[in-house]
Amino acid sequence: MRSPSIATIRTRRSRKGGISNRFENRFEQELDKVQKALSKPYGIKRYDKVMERIGRLKERFRRVARRYEIQVTKDDKTDRATALTWHRKVQKEPWGVYCLRSNCLDFKEQQLFDLFAMLTDVEDAFRSMKSEIGLRPLHHQKEHRADAHLFITVLAYHVMHTIRIALRREGIHDNWTTIRKALSTHVRVSTTMKRDDGKLIHIRRSSRPERFHTKIYNALGLCHRPGLTIRTIL
Repeated sequence: MRSPSIATIRTRRSRKGGISNRFENRFEQELDKVQKALSKPYGIKRYDKVMERIGRLKERFRRVARRYEIQVTKDDKTDRATALTWHRKVQKEPWGVYCLRSNCLDFKEQQLFDLFAMLTDVEDAFRSMKSEIGLRPLHHQKEHRADAHLFITVLAYHVMHTIRIALRREGIHDNWTTIRKALSTHVRVSTTMKRDDGKLIHIRRSSRPERFHTKIYNALGLCHRPGLTIRTIL
């Protein structure tokens, strides 16, 4: 048995640090919005309302909010907030030591860590199969129908995994839940209008894709507005 070297531990720590920095940037962006609202004509300036907004942000970003000192300057005459400042607290070491042990002595540190990180993908795959792809609940009572249900689910997972591999090659590492939720906003829209002669015109077309949609479509080589525009006169 042997423990991984410091290189493996630093890799794990750097990934955690990257996630932390992303949330810290978002938190600071939201604080910046509150600060800019103090100088806008119709922005929120009442001291209690400003403190309420900051409280909601702390609840939303509670994983990183405790690392900040936030100060709000109040004008007692007008009961308004006049300034908002913040700074990060000094931290000696934000992360502890994360160690992995294995009896595979021929593995290098990076190989061992990548193998461990693969567990996250496996767990995410089973979670997707049981919820999003519909593996469970299984309502079939006959064996051949249950087998067909499992086969279709596994087939759907392979299609999903092929898509994720193609996206990763283009630098898109979002999980399937995020991708599916974002793509669900790109829809087909039906519009009905009445002409002067009393006839109805039905127009069905795809909505305009957003930036995230086009990023996904470009990575997969798909059309930005799938489906033809269909016009029907009744």
